[in-house]
Amino acid sequence: MTEHKSDPVVVIGLGRFGTSLALELTRRGTEVLAIDNRPKITQALAGRITQIATADATDIEALRQLGVADFYQAVVAIGGDIEASILTTSLLVELEVNDIWAKAISIQHGRILDRIGAHHVVFPEHDMGERVAHLVSGRMLDYMQVDENFALAKTQPPKDYVGVPLGRSNLRRKYGVTIVAVKAPGEEFTYATADTELSYGDVILVSGRTEAVERFAELP
Repeated sequence: MTEHKSDPVVVIGLGRFGTSLALELTRRGTEVLAIDNRPKITQALAGRITQIATADATDIEALRQLGVADFYQAVVAIGGDIEASILTTSLLVELEVNDIWAKAISIQHGRILDRIGAHHVVFPEHDMGERVAHLVSGRMLDYMQVDENFALAKTQPPKDYVGVPLGRSNLRRKYGVTIVAVKAPGEEFTYATADTELSYGDVILVSGRTEAVERFAELP
């Protein structure tokens, strides 16, 4: 999330997104305090996350007793209950948590979270839907929207650029994209250079403005 990756993180809301996040952070060695108001959920995850607590995150005293104010980072992963999401985020702001991430389920929800002080608003369902749409509708093997209008795609080289050194391909001038890395069959990814020549069967990582990456990935 930021350069404070090793700092403990509090994750509030253990639906699919929150649970996946808390488990992955724990797997990476990050200390996690996970909070949910449903005992069945917290009991099911006991022992798999560093710390887990059953509590009402819309109660500021409950958050204080759990020491949430001492955390540098917090993630509000509540999705279904918009009122609880907004109230919990506002309480984290009141507790002066330095880095607040909040899940939004709509643009309007996201705007409210931003206005009340969330430092980062994420749209996991929308982002995943957009990524899958790219994979289903085109030749991309994987896709990631890095910024509002900048993307990174994993795809295969167009036939017209096989055997041509990248330094002589004029890809950036013609298509507005950069080939960042190349992976030959059975090998690992390596950084692409001006002397790199693409081969059939290679997998490439391409970066650039979203429309440019999409257009390049559709080349035969």
